[in-house]
This record gives sequence, C-alpha cells and structure tokens, in this order.
Amino acid sequence: MTRDELFPPRGSSLAQFTRAAEAVSQDVIGAYSTSFGMATRLLGRRHRRHVRNIYALVRVADEIVDGVADQAGLSLEEQRDALDRYAAETRHALRTGYSTDLVVHAFALTARECGIDEALIEPFFDSMRSDLVDGDRRIAFDEAAHAAYVYGSAEVVGLMCLRVFLRDRGAADAVRLRAEHGARQLGAAFQNVNFLRDLGDDTARLGRSYLGEGSALTQRELESWVTEIRSQLADAEEAIPLLPLDARAAVRSAHALFANLTDRIARTPATELTARRIRVPNPVKLILVASAILATIRDRRR
Repeated sequence: MTRDELFPPRGSSLAQFTRAAEAVSQDVIGAYSTSFGMATRLLGRRHRRHVRNIYALVRVADEIVDGVADQAGLSLEEQRDALDRYAAETRHALRTGYSTDLVVHAFALTARECGIDEALIEPFFDSMRSDLVDGDRRIAFDEAAHAAYVYGSAEVVGLMCLRVFLRDRGAADAVRLRAEHGARQLGAAFQNVNFLRDLGDDTARLGRSYLGEGSALTQRELESWVTEIRSQLADAEEAIPLLPLDARAAVRSAHALFANLTDRIARTPATELTARRIRVPNPVKLILVASAILATIRDRRR
C-alpha cells in the first residue's frame, strides 16, 4: 500500500472519518480501563493510537460475550450472530481498509500498517465464541482448553502490540522469537491475573471456571496459579529490553501493575477472591509508573 492509502490527505473525507474512528477507540480505552489508559499515554506517539485501536476492537468483542448483548435482550443465538458479524466485518475491513463501524475501521488501518493478519485475529474470535454457551451449562476449562483460550484471548493481543512496536525495525529471527515469547507470556500473565481478580463474577454471574474444572478454587490451586503467573511475568520482563525505547515505559508500567496485583492476590485467601476484586491503590499505581519511566530513562543513557 502507498502512504496516501494509509494516511489520506488531511482534508479528505476519509481522513476525517479515520480521525473520528481513532477518537472513538481512545474513548473506549478511557471508559473501560484507567490502568491501560495510563500505560498507553507512556507510549511514543507513533505507537499510541495503534495500541488504542487494538484495545478497542478486543474490548467490544469481549463485551458482546460478557453480558452486554445479553442485557440488551439478545438470545444466545443472536449473541453468537452478533459476534460472527463483528468478526466478519473485521475480516472485510482488513481486506479493504474501510468499515462503517468506527472501531473496526480504526483497527483495520492499524492491522494493515503493522502486519496484523488473520493468523492472529481468528484465534481471538475463536476464544470469544467459546464463551457463548447455553445459560444452564457451566464452562469449565481443563489444562488444554485453558491454554487454547488464553492464547486466543490474550497472547495474540500481545503479539498484535509487538507487531506495532517492531513494524519499522528489522530484527534477527532469534531476537524476534524471544520478543514474541515475552509478548505471549505477558498476555498470558495479564489474563490469568484477571481470571483470579474476576473469580466471583465469572463463576456467579457468567457460570465460567477458567482456572479448572473444580467447583471452587482451593488454596493450593491459588498458590500454583500465582507461581505460574510469576514465571510468565519473569519471562516477559526479560524481553522488555528488546522493545524500542518509546515502548518500554508503557510495557514496564503494565508489567509492574500486574506484578503488584499478583503479590496482592498471593496474600489473599482463596475463599476471599470470590467476594472481592483485588485492586492496586491509585497512589501505588503512580509510584509504579514513575519507576517504569525512570528505568526507561536509564536505558536511554546507556
């Protein structure tokens, strides 16, 4: 594609439409996640809008399966149809570079510029589809199903962001593979932490057991998941120096936030996780962000 196709002249109707689409994506991340919204502000300007566009697309799909469509009165079949239409529109926009859906339009432009293809998009929608089952049926994941779900729902999102960060950089295959492993591990850690944070809502309202086939999480299982998450975070941290400098502060701050959440979850009895959602206080978030910024400043001086 030519640069004019990716970035139409500012005065054109398409350019105006694209600016509106990207503003909507920014609104989505602002409405749904203060933590990730804060992290994206630490990205270099050349990355910021792309990551917001990715977040907005996956957030809308996630909301379809997590109750918004149901609360709007859609039947299970209608919810499946809504998700399938959203996936089809995403594929179409990826081919054409245009969608009447503002969020999809913004994502498609990011995907086309950064090399995000259907090999990453389809596993994501596959994981979303697995959440839509008959209301009287519980979703319980064994080890293999958990791994497949986490890959599609979270690891591919990490890989999408990595393609944004590395789009202008050539990298040796060995370096790229290490960076991809780190991106997948960070996505998996984020998802597993969220499974633990949302344990009460997932089991009571949505009827889902993402962390095993048992009816309740035991203390031993909790300790095992915390160990797994810490290993994933350690792998992800090793890959941060492989990222461009203008992406590191944001990734470090998100990593630090989830490491802190993991520590807080580890100190919480398993029986309490279903009763309350663990959070990081805002003053602590600010300290974590400041530390991430300082670490990246030190990288620049080396």
